[in-house]
Amino acid sequence: MEQLDFFTIPSPCVGVCQVNNRGYCKGCFRSREERFHWQNLTNEQKRNVIRLCKQRYQRILRAKNQQAQAEGKSQDSGQQELF
Repeated sequence: MEQLDFFTIPSPCVGVCQVNNRGYCKGCFRSREERFHWQNLTNEQKRNVIRLCKQRYQRILRAKNQQAQAEGKSQDSGQQELF
């Protein structure tokens, strides 16, 4: 038995509307097709797109953290680490 959807799922758009080098929006992390066809997707498809966007966001955060750690370790300030 399927659960009834009483509310529409809003677009995850945050108004940034710029594309990164992989083709995903820098604001909501949707692909071009996901942005253009949002209104035609079912609620289940919209939930799946939002799940994918969250995964893309987490992947980018991990990459940024790894890059920051690599840069921090390569820049030796001469001060000993406390931890």
